[in-house]
Amino acid sequence: MSARVLHHIIGRLSLRPPQAESLARLKQALDAAPEMLAHERDVAAILSTLKAEFPTLDDFERDFPSLCFALATGVGKTRLMGAFIAYLHLAHGIHNFFVLAPNLTIYNKLITDFTRNTPKYVFKGIAEFAQKTPLLITGDNYDQTGAAVDDAPSNLPHDVRINIFNISKINSEVRGGKEPRIKRMQEVLGNSYFNHLANLPDLVLLMDESHRYRASAGVRAINELKPLFGLEVTATPFVESNKGPTPFKNVVMDYPLALALRDGFVKEPAAVTQRNFDAKAHTPEEIEKIKLEDGVRMHESTKVKLTTYARENNVPSVKPFMLVIARDTTHAGQLLALLESKTFYEGRYRGKVIQVDSSRTGAEEEAMITRLLAVESMDEPTEIVIHVNMLKEGWDVTNLYTIVPLRAANARTLIEQSIGRGLRLPYGRRTGVAAVDRLNIIAHDKFQEIIDEANRGDSPIRLQQIILDAPGANDRKDSVRIEPGAAVRLGLMEHPASIAPYGEEAVPTPVFTTEAEKQAARVVMEVIGTFEARRNVAPTSRALLKPEVQKEILAEVAERLRPVQGTLLAGMDESASTLDLSAIVAKTTEIVAQQTIDIPRIAVVPKGEVTTGFRPFTLDVRQLHLQPGEREIVGQMLHSNEQFTLSAETGLKEQRPEDAIVHALVDFDDIDYPTHADLLYDLAGQMVRHLRSYLSEEDVANVLSGQGKVIAREIHAQMMAHFWEDASAYEVRVSRGFTELKPCNYTVAAGQAPRHYRETIEDVGNIRQMLFGGFKRCLYPLQKFDSDSERRFSIILERDALKWMKPAKGQFQMYYKLGAEQPEYIPDFVAETDALMLMAETKKRGDLNSDEVQAKAAAAVQWCKHA
Repeated sequence: MSARVLHHIIGRLSLRPPQAESLARLKQALDAAPEMLAHERDVAAILSTLKAEFPTLDDFERDFPSLCFALATGVGKTRLMGAFIAYLHLAHGIHNFFVLAPNLTIYNKLITDFTRNTPKYVFKGIAEFAQKTPLLITGDNYDQTGAAVDDAPSNLPHDVRINIFNISKINSEVRGGKEPRIKRMQEVLGNSYFNHLANLPDLVLLMDESHRYRASAGVRAINELKPLFGLEVTATPFVESNKGPTPFKNVVMDYPLALALRDGFVKEPAAVTQRNFDAKAHTPEEIEKIKLEDGVRMHESTKVKLTTYARENNVPSVKPFMLVIARDTTHAGQLLALLESKTFYEGRYRGKVIQVDSSRTGAEEEAMITRLLAVESMDEPTEIVIHVNMLKEGWDVTNLYTIVPLRAANARTLIEQSIGRGLRLPYGRRTGVAAVDRLNIIAHDKFQEIIDEANRGDSPIRLQQIILDAPGANDRKDSVRIEPGAAVRLGLMEHPASIAPYGEEAVPTPVFTTEAEKQAARVVMEVIGTFEARRNVAPTSRALLKPEVQKEILAEVAERLRPVQGTLLAGMDESASTLDLSAIVAKTTEIVAQQTIDIPRIAVVPKGEVTTGFRPFTLDVRQLHLQPGEREIVGQMLHSNEQFTLSAETGLKEQRPEDAIVHALVDFDDIDYPTHADLLYDLAGQMVRHLRSYLSEEDVANVLSGQGKVIAREIHAQMMAHFWEDASAYEVRVSRGFTELKPCNYTVAAGQAPRHYRETIEDVGNIRQMLFGGFKRCLYPLQKFDSDSERRFSIILERDALKWMKPAKGQFQMYYKLGAEQPEYIPDFVAETDALMLMAETKKRGDLNSDEVQAKAAAAVQWCKHA
């Protein structure tokens, strides 16, 4: 039932893949821990169950189960909340929802998007909600909406009730020492509205942009609502603090900006500069004016290209605008005067610029907000918006195309904070026209810094510099998804290739051929999935063949099919009414057992005291030849945005040169000064000796003063390769004896038919672009090999193994230690013989003793020992 509802909502709401995956993970969580739907439950036990399902989940961080879905800006978090509500109501009969907004802007936006007949109505396409529109209860109308407090859904014209409240209102009143207004409203049925909500049997909490108020007093008060569970949506799953970002511990879906860029759901950001621009040759005022002028040049060029695209494709026109980021309100006023003056492009933009900041009050503020909210309209004249730190989440425009940052900030800040508002696409998808799909950041004086930051491994963007080789036959790529052989054998998936298994004349005929049989078999597969976690009943896949287990499976399948037999099975074919469910269960479990290698779900967790540290080592300074520069230091206060300068003559004099490096190193969260002081001064001393080897004492002080953080970052990176962790003991937890095989996702050369695995490959350099089939004992109909050695090894496995496979990413959830990193280890092959279960790797002889191979081997040995 829940699977049918899932696909119904995905189709009706036209969910994007990340949204659909998020909804599927909510279903996965509820299937694994159905007690989330009941008030009487053990929250710790639910957490333990779900940690086995979601490797990124560590803690709910609340008094109730709460799951975070982190989706990049522009992917569609509000629509996802609508999908959550629709699914929970249609699949699980939940009627009451409480939606939290972080501020007034998003609060008003949510009310609009949850209101029927508005452009972005989140339930558009859900027929059940067209017949009975959800009742919207807000912080402005709850005391007038009498029907909202009736506990009997059957008596209401609305099956679903959605409460939308602004957390900032609750925060301010909690801080003020008052009871929040939501709790002080008139008594209804003998209870306050707050108590009414807390007594609802099925209240679900949805938290929009939850990173904005995670630790607030209002959210702590929300615990009293006693919801069944919470669902959080955000683009930034971490809380900022003076120690840096603290990641959420309850993320079950992470779709970051890098993936949204890869998949084309947002604009492509680009850094723009003048060719051969030399910032040193200009004053700051000159740089500012040049950046504004070049920003307008890009803006005007984009405007023409958008107009041309709209005309050529018969789509609505888009009016682009340019965003200028000012230092403060005084600076913003100066920019407004300049941009509207005769000296700037002959006054062309007079009346087309608005200043958005806290300096406006009363009627001026209202006019400012009105123009800002209408900036997408073709009839609104604004083409340039100047802002000072006011445009946050909730300002979801699609026509921002040019950003001119004039506030001092490092590259990462510019990337993370500046472009978020400009990523949304006006047509909802990429068009293939570069100017229409691109966000321009005017970055003359920060150009290389932004490029370098964007190409860091941990950058949220990963802007790419692409160097193309000569065109080749394999340039076009396809992404293919290969389902496990069990689904193919049962007939639930089409065989992806016409290559017959070796020694046979044709691809085997599917076990089930009628739609009624296939539907029943799908339900059997769903039920089998629930038995994975019941190790006392089904410790291995072979246990599925026991009569008593099959009896349980049959009963559950019959129960699940009963509500839908009349609509899904009847009328499909003549055999639908005479299905032999017992035979279908028996055959499906037989195929699953045949087409599975039991891979248990194993977690090794520290027990007792855990200690960490860094081993002493010699710094690698071969690439470090820093040179002295201007000695003036520029700083900016994070709270007030006030700027200050500190020259060499005024201070930051350290007692000894090493102090500057050590002071920068202790800013890293994983370095504890009392514990690591000796090592820190040893490493700092090595660096100072290196600098003294080619610089004077004065220049050494210059480099340390101006580039101490650069040096500290390099030292810290080298330290991570010598990080160690130790626990007094480790505990092994096995949550499943076998796990459903995951589909394999491959990128291959487009238009190439799969090859037989015994075929000799001449072009082995391109073997990674090929698919191979014809297997008899492989658990997937097609496989991809990383080398010809792997292909030849598969021939041995086809001859000697009972069954084998190349496991998909995430199948083992096994990780190996490489320095401070813990990448996932995906074995090359897994095979089952008469006597052994084998995990196998094919390696060059010269690679056998490499650190990475040895680390993988150690992880594999430990895993096999526990298995």
